[in-house]
Formats: sequence, structure tokens, C-alpha cells
Amino acid sequence: MKQIKFKNTINLAETKFGSKIVYKTDQFFGAVNRILSSEKPIFKEGVYDNHGKWMDGWETRRKRKEGHDYLIIKLGRPGKIFDVDIDTSFFSGNQPSQASLQACFSKKNPTKKTVWKTILEKKRLGPDKNHNFRIKNHSTFNFIKLNIFPDGGIARLRLNGRVDLQKINLKGKNVNLSSILYGSTIIGCNNEHFGKAENVLSPGVGVNMGNGWETRRSRGKNFDWIIIKFGLPGIINKLEIDTHHFKGNYPDSFTIQSALISNKIKSKKIINNSKKWKLLLGKTKLKPHKKHSFKSKTFKKNKVNCLRINIFPDGGISRVRAFCKVVV
Repeated sequence: MKQIKFKNTINLAETKFGSKIVYKTDQFFGAVNRILSSEKPIFKEGVYDNHGKWMDGWETRRKRKEGHDYLIIKLGRPGKIFDVDIDTSFFSGNQPSQASLQACFSKKNPTKKTVWKTILEKKRLGPDKNHNFRIKNHSTFNFIKLNIFPDGGIARLRLNGRVDLQKINLKGKNVNLSSILYGSTIIGCNNEHFGKAENVLSPGVGVNMGNGWETRRSRGKNFDWIIIKFGLPGIINKLEIDTHHFKGNYPDSFTIQSALISNKIKSKKIINNSKKWKLLLGKTKLKPHKKHSFKSKTFKKNKVNCLRINIFPDGGISRVRAFCKVVV
């Protein structure tokens, strides 16, 4: 079966990671928080509110004086940004002419004295489309400033990168290392027909079935799998397999394998060798709509940074949690 390719980056701007807007110049036509939504933008035909046409994004009023609009985002986790998507979906005739991005790292909210670094020079924006740009400055930032010229609307801003764990003191702490908040990524998966594999790394409890990983219905003696790579190695204290919202489509059973893999080894090689990894937890039955917790002395014998979860024969899982003592 053809393997699914993963970017190994996350959208650092998503609210589920704790990112939030801390300042905006205006939000007359469209609430600023919409720009951080993880959902795809939608269009509501003929829907108006007290300010005009309802739009799924951040939209400012028409400027009648000099200057431009901007907003400031505080990232939930400091990180390095590799590429961005400035999405003007459904904004046609009311999108900004241009946009730029600035960034900084600060322990406090930015002020007028803050020194910003430009990470994306002014770029032209077109109507109703995704604008993808590479970021060459890979410094660590926790505040992002989006400038739009002179005004208008943007549906979504996506900041694709990786959490910088060097800015977070985790040594010796017990945390869920399989969480995306601590730099975990999916590096391999054989199927995600109904739900993205990366959803199992999300913090909190899934809001519905669509917020988990779900495979197609298999026919024959098959099984499905995902591979999780931690941001840091650790010693596992407890594992959780959460099937919340999966009631008639949860897996019958599962196994977990583990390994400690060098960061220099490429994903393809890790995937190819993963079948040979040590069995951490043998075949275990699952139940619908339930959090399954597991503890074992076996978990504490080895330091790990990779997990392979095999589900039999198919189905859906909401979350995978690996509570570990961080060992750097």
C-alpha cells in the first residue's frame, strides 16, 4: 500500500495550541479570531449582520486616512516557521492589495518599543486564493505581526513550522510527549480516509469523530498503523488510547511498538524498519467511546522517542497519549 507523506510541520497559529490574537487595529466587518480557525473557510450566501456581509475571516473597514491595518498573534508555543499560507478564500474585491509578516521573541506582549524582524517582505495578494510563501529566517519566535495594505479581509493565516523545545524547560518533567504541543509529529501512516492521523496528537478531548484518526473499512486480513515521533526522548509512565466518539467504528484491538531513533535518520528509513521495533504492548482489546489507560514496568525499561500504533483490523482513534519523564 502506498505510504502517506507528511510535512512534519504544524500550523503554529492554531488556537488549539494556545495561540491567540493580542492586538488588532480593526475588525469592523469580520472578527479577528476567525483568521486562526483550523476549519476551512466557508461562504454564507445572503447572510448579513449589523456591519454588512458576513465573511469567514478577519476583515477591516475601508481606510479613509493614511496607514494600514495589522494584527499581532501570540503563539501558544515558540517555534520556527518554514512556510506560510495567507488565505483570501471568498474575499474578492475586498482582499488587501499586499501583506507582510514580522516576528519577534519576547517574554512580554510587544509594545511600541519592540524591535520586529521582517520575515516576509510585502507580497501582492489576489482574490479568493491561497498564497504560499517560504520563510528563510528560521529563528525562534513567539509573536507574529501580520500587516495588510491598506485594509481588507483575510480568511486564514497558517504558520507552518515546528515547536522549539529548547525554549521550554522540560528536563525531568512528566508530560504527554505524544502531544503536538511538545513537538510530536506523525511520520508515517498507511491510511487516513475519514480522519487525519495528526489528530491523535491534538491536546484535549476530541470534539467529534472528525477530530480523530479514522481509516477506511478494510477487507481481508489487514491492519492499519501510524508512527509517532516525539519532539524529545522520554521514559513512558502511562499510555492512553482514547476512542471517544468512535462507537460503531472503533478498532477491535491494537498493539504498540517503540524505538529510540536518531534524529539524523530519514522518515522513509524509520517507516521501513518500524515493523521490527520492540513490542511495548501486546494485542489488547478496545471498547467504544472510552479512554483506555495502561501502565507497566516494561514501559520504564527503555528510553523511547518513536511509537508505532497498529490497529486491527481498522477503525478510528481519537487520541494517543504517552505520559513520559523527559530524558534529554
